[in-house]
Amino acid sequence: MFDPPNESPDTPEFVEPNNPVPEVMLAAGYLDRVTTPHTVQRDLMHGDDIETWDGLKELVFFLFRDRDNPADDGHFPGATIRVPRGVMFHCETQGHGPPPHTIHWHGIEPTPMNDGVGHCSMEIGHYIYQWQPNFIGTYFYHCHRNTVQHFEYGLYGLLLIEPPDAYFASIASIDPDGTYHLNDIPIGACSDGKFRIAANLARFPQFPGFIGGDPVEGVANGDPHAFTVPYDVEVLWVPDDRDSVWSDLAPDARATYPRFGSTPGVDDEFDRNPGHDDFFAFNDFNADYWFITGVAVPAHKGGTAAIPPGLVIPPELNSGVSGSQISVNARVGQTILVRCIDAAYNSISVTLPVDAVIIAMDGRALGVPPFGLYNSAFILPAGVPFHLSTARRFDALIRPTQPIDSFATVQFIDTRGQVPGTPEVVLMTARIPFVVTP
Repeated sequence: MFDPPNESPDTPEFVEPNNPVPEVMLAAGYLDRVTTPHTVQRDLMHGDDIETWDGLKELVFFLFRDRDNPADDGHFPGATIRVPRGVMFHCETQGHGPPPHTIHWHGIEPTPMNDGVGHCSMEIGHYIYQWQPNFIGTYFYHCHRNTVQHFEYGLYGLLLIEPPDAYFASIASIDPDGTYHLNDIPIGACSDGKFRIAANLARFPQFPGFIGGDPVEGVANGDPHAFTVPYDVEVLWVPDDRDSVWSDLAPDARATYPRFGSTPGVDDEFDRNPGHDDFFAFNDFNADYWFITGVAVPAHKGGTAAIPPGLVIPPELNSGVSGSQISVNARVGQTILVRCIDAAYNSISVTLPVDAVIIAMDGRALGVPPFGLYNSAFILPAGVPFHLSTARRFDALIRPTQPIDSFATVQFIDTRGQVPGTPEVVLMTARIPFVVTP
């Protein structure tokens, strides 16, 4: 641990940024401008009070905003960031509200100064994060300063690493002034016109279009689609929970910010930024409101309720990708990709109404080099619960062979009551419509 710098260090560019996503979104009409070429914008933090589904309270939220995107003036969760594997990614962040702030790229492995972990990285109002993603998969980004509060209050969003030719494949031409023109390949699809995800499905022939690769080298010097499979429908599930007492008693973004002592982590003072009722420790979490990808679940503690059908994420909040779903609506014979992250402070148990194949955990595709010797994709049978703890993710593929009119369920487990060998206490059960038509 060390005291972080309070001004931007000299970070010369040896490789210029080449992320095409901002320019592609501009060409598609989703952005007003690209302030800095090939650079994603994220401002934080923007406070908002959102009324609960039952009208009894208002929850304090802290939100990200993209100043280049007229549709993104603060959303919960934050707008999804998608990045092709291998590009030089830049994100310019501006800190608003009480400083300092960071963005941690959860699961990515950048240099320490670009990792965005409070006390160990940049804690300044303006900074350009720089890193290169090397593994296709599901990650997320979040503020990592006063993390217990800021993550809980909504300062996070999905971070999806795409195949290396995604977004580039949608570019028809680039004018000398840098203006992009798009072709007919859907934004986010690969050069073959298909959306792809990393997987090793050598043992699962029911998913068409899988491309294998070298079992040791993987994609090195090979097909950019090696160890990927196309999918037809993408589903993004982000279960989350809120404790309204935290919101009531600690609406200040600096609540429990410490004053550093002479030995960091040993004699810091944590009582210099009290909440409404003096010092607020964030140590007693009792969720009483629940969400699926920002959609409120209309149930109180102990209850069960469904979110509405037909929920689709708008492309302007999804890095230009159209059609990503929350509640599932697919057809027989389509390949469905479900990405799920536990953004709750409680553990969750996810149960699907149909057999699925778990192809990735925590951003790493199972059985794909260079980790192929240590794990492999596996079947998750219908009706069998799958447990996740905070910040963990899974990717699942489903190819239904018959119509379905059912629900996936997410049980929120009281983490404080988790004792090995004893029954788990279910706080609330959310139901997600899962419809497959002929």
